[in-house]
Amino acid sequence: MIPIKTVENEGFKRLFKVVDPRYEIPSRKYFSSTAIPQLYSECRSKIQNKIQNVKFFATTADLWSSRTSEPYLSLTIHFVHEWKLCSACLETTYFPQDHTGELIAQGLKDALECWGLKEANMTCMTTDSGANMVKALELNSWTRLQCFGHRLLLAIEKSAKDPRVERATSVCKKVVSTFSFSWKKKRELSNAQAELKLPQQKLITESPTRWGSRLSMIERVLDQEKAISQVLKADKKVRHLVPSWQDVDVMESVKKALSPLRDFTDALSGEDYVSVSYVKPVLHMLKVNILSLNDEDTELTKTMKTTILNYLTDKYQDPTTDDLLDMALLFDPRFKTQFIAKDKVEGIQTRAVAELESLVTIHMQSPKSDQQPTSSTSASTSQILDEDQTPPKKAKKSLSSFLKAFGVASASATTSVSTSVKEAIEGELKGYLSTPNAESEVDPLEWWKVHEANFPRISQLARKYLCIPATSAPSERAFSTGGNIVTCQRASLKPEKVNQLVFLSKNL
Repeated sequence: MIPIKTVENEGFKRLFKVVDPRYEIPSRKYFSSTAIPQLYSECRSKIQNKIQNVKFFATTADLWSSRTSEPYLSLTIHFVHEWKLCSACLETTYFPQDHTGELIAQGLKDALECWGLKEANMTCMTTDSGANMVKALELNSWTRLQCFGHRLLLAIEKSAKDPRVERATSVCKKVVSTFSFSWKKKRELSNAQAELKLPQQKLITESPTRWGSRLSMIERVLDQEKAISQVLKADKKVRHLVPSWQDVDVMESVKKALSPLRDFTDALSGEDYVSVSYVKPVLHMLKVNILSLNDEDTELTKTMKTTILNYLTDKYQDPTTDDLLDMALLFDPRFKTQFIAKDKVEGIQTRAVAELESLVTIHMQSPKSDQQPTSSTSASTSQILDEDQTPPKKAKKSLSSFLKAFGVASASATTSVSTSVKEAIEGELKGYLSTPNAESEVDPLEWWKVHEANFPRISQLARKYLCIPATSAPSERAFSTGGNIVTCQRASLKPEKVNQLVFLSKNL
């Protein structure tokens, strides 16, 4: 969103005079004090109405510091609505307190309460591996899914802690820096590229927070290595920066080990499609294909592959995380039990039946609590009676009627109802699992939209688990939006206004 002060720029005013001379542009104060708060209120009401009846949802959360070093806590909700995966950035809350697990836990609770969301309806929260975030979710007793992108980043960083890789990366950084801050070197590089018939490409600078940028930097240096060497060798001052053959070999090894991993991070970071059920298939693919050792691999490539695979395997062996991913797999019609360990299939199915049985029981009991018209009906009836008339005497209640009134049914009735419900759920789950797996390119939510009538109970758990994002990228995107709003020229924005602008930018 462009700054509000744009409406006071002379060029903007002249533009509107050309478009419509009769139109008077509202003042900057009007937009700041009236238009934006009103638009925020309207947009918030729409989202509130949309999520108030959502039965299950997942969230992502993270902490971020603006350009003015002001800390913010972001919360994004994800849910399935009419078999479409929806998301909304709910809060970008100013968080000036110490970033301890206790305070973050309370801040997240307050954010949910502010939107009227129940903790019991939240399937899980996807976050990075920050110790304070991990502790906050433990204190709230919330299920946590570790961000796959963050785990992959840490695995790659661990594999890159090798003197050879560190030296090659340092050489690349110095080479890129030499060409980035000298227009003469840029011109000479362009001439060398034309002479050697190489693509006219600029060198790429590494971004510390994006591991893919380091790989891109190395790949570009390798692609332009001949042109780079030709320019550097012609200048005695920078001749020492020419990559040696050992450095080139190391960069080739790094490229071979890491280049296949880049696409997985991007594929698992989407918000508009189901991603959580991809985690286990991706880990399986990494193990049997992408990170498997080949005879053509160098020693360094083998070491990096092994380090990455061992790290990811170890981090995803947590029982809670494993069960969560298995449940998501079970209700994805493309996979079902395909990537679940054989000794766990029966246990996961039992857990699914128990969850559904609990949901059905709650649904059957909920109307009883809503049956309150009796008192109002009797009151209205008594008003109709004449003064001389007396209402008939009420029959004495038996003990069984009292038990029934408080929802205590006989053991035999409860057992029979429970048994019939459980049998129906088991039959439905068996029918679902017996259907052929959907094609890999099929949208699982579209599949459920078509087959919901056939599996009405099972579809509830599909809504519950398939809304979970595999990464915390949605929160990172909210921070990117905030970075475009809180700029050097807009460093005096109040936290309340930052929250409103980020909210509108993400949800309009």
